[in-house]
Amino acid sequence: MTSLKNKVRAEKIPWQGVLISVQPRIRLSRSFDQRSHTYLGYALGVQGRIGQDAGEFLIGVGEGAHAKHGFRNGDTVSGNALPVADPRLETVEWYKVSNLKIRQRKVEQETSSQPPPWCGVPPPLAVYRERGHRRLAAPTYREKCTGCLWGCNMAVEVIVDQWNPSQRRYRTETFCYGPRSCPFYAPGPARQVPGRRGMIYTEPDWVDEEATAHREREE
Repeated sequence: MTSLKNKVRAEKIPWQGVLISVQPRIRLSRSFDQRSHTYLGYALGVQGRIGQDAGEFLIGVGEGAHAKHGFRNGDTVSGNALPVADPRLETVEWYKVSNLKIRQRKVEQETSSQPPPWCGVPPPLAVYRERGHRRLAAPTYREKCTGCLWGCNMAVEVIVDQWNPSQRRYRTETFCYGPRSCPFYAPGPARQVPGRRGMIYTEPDWVDEEATAHREREE
């Protein structure tokens, strides 16, 4: 869809389709052994059409829009959106949505014994913040977790040198906010963060353990 994104950026593009995923949209900032999160909203995975192009695409919406509409997999949704200004800072392709509408709501019966992936209405961002996350292997995320409300693909901004913040690198990392008992979960390799003068910080396992230690295995 590159040609479509190269059109006049001020012109919003109409889109419509069925939601195949609804996940938190969170940006992670790293500076060697320090990290912080920016909670942007939600990422809607859409199978449908945007402008004249058909296929799968990712739409970014704010927390208020999700609170109003309660998006879930299977909903048919439409709106207008702009291409993101800086793709390095986003995992979605489109954002600043207007004229957002749910054309058809998919109603599903949920039970407490529902197996993963979990595909109900995602909770408020404050719930994700309180739950904490564990690193998730990228292949596992792609194969098992893209439709799960507890999965998250984060845009990561790395400040390589704290004394020279202009030195930055960008990448994505995948995480799991779901129950610690999930049978699909695989952590993958430890995350490494570049630092000044060629130093490398390898994030230890206890960081994830500490972030989720307040939850029971089934939570």
